[in-house]
Amino acid sequence: MLEYEGCNFIRQRLILSILSGKSVRISNIRYKDDNPGLRKFEASFIRLLDTLTNGSRVEINATGTRLFFQPGLLLGGTFEHDCNPERGIGYYLEALICLAPFTKKPIKATLKGVTNDQVDPSVDFIKATTLPLLKRFIVDDEGLELKVVRRGAPPGGGGEVTFSCPNKQKLRPLQLTDVGKVRRVRGVAYAARVSPAVANRCVDAARSVLNRFLPDVYIYTDHARGAASGKSPGFGVSLVAETTAGTFLGAEVSSHAAGLGLPPSVPEDLGREAAHALLEEIYSGGIVDSTNQGVALLLMALGQQDVSKMVVGALTPYTIEFLRHVRDFLHVTFKIEVQTKAEEDDDDGDALRMGAEKVMLTCVGAGFTNLSKTVL
Repeated sequence: MLEYEGCNFIRQRLILSILSGKSVRISNIRYKDDNPGLRKFEASFIRLLDTLTNGSRVEINATGTRLFFQPGLLLGGTFEHDCNPERGIGYYLEALICLAPFTKKPIKATLKGVTNDQVDPSVDFIKATTLPLLKRFIVDDEGLELKVVRRGAPPGGGGEVTFSCPNKQKLRPLQLTDVGKVRRVRGVAYAARVSPAVANRCVDAARSVLNRFLPDVYIYTDHARGAASGKSPGFGVSLVAETTAGTFLGAEVSSHAAGLGLPPSVPEDLGREAAHALLEEIYSGGIVDSTNQGVALLLMALGQQDVSKMVVGALTPYTIEFLRHVRDFLHVTFKIEVQTKAEEDDDDGDALRMGAEKVMLTCVGAGFTNLSKTVL
């Protein structure tokens, strides 16, 4: 059994606990706060894991400051879950993507809650960047689908998505070192319970920035109407850059939640901010963007006992802590090599700047096998 303190990275610890079969005890969860213990969205996440598994044992003390989790077997199957609107559906969906390939039955999940917010990756972002990454590791992607049924903005939510994923016996090791060059940009500007012109204004602002660098930019609009628009107004932009090597880098921006007393969001500002965020991800380089680093590293660590390599941009604090947890639970350590590249700004070579640092991560997989699935 592993023991930790504090509320940070609870989701990482519970996911790795299920995959490794090791129990975990977490104490001193917000014990100094005026409102100590687990939050509602964390309790909702634990209920999701309990639905996904069979035989899990969860113990929480009266104040919610101590959690004991003993994992059960990954069952999967068809189920529904109401996600707490304090966090987006992406908070729960990322965990499902990490666990879905190793369930006994293929997952067919219906998640209800907030589809787009400023904290967690949106369902559009996950569909455009995380699912193509998962396809590389599971080889056969038949049955892998994420569909937005209804959009829901914070704080009311009211959105709904369906997620299905096949189960696999094992993941294949990959050596992804060629980042490639950006060949096109795709995206979606969504609007719910606001004027349809808002989405068009976001698209024009984003294109005004991106078209300076490449002509192949297409951003379509998704204006949710009626019952499909959720319970609260909101809008935003999600952009994805596809490279010649077949990798996907994404960035997104959402409007402020209604009713929080924040100044109203301007569509033009959101469009430009999303475009600049995407350019920042492209400049950082790497096979995956900063949001998907943790998912990529976990899939590498769970692969067969062969060498896996991946080039990423600067490691985020979330990824650094994830590396420590992978070492604790799966006993897999990564070799980290920092790469720098000098680039000339002009033909004369007068101005020389250093390109963004890239990180080469290398590991030997733990050889994780889904014993519930007897055929490949």
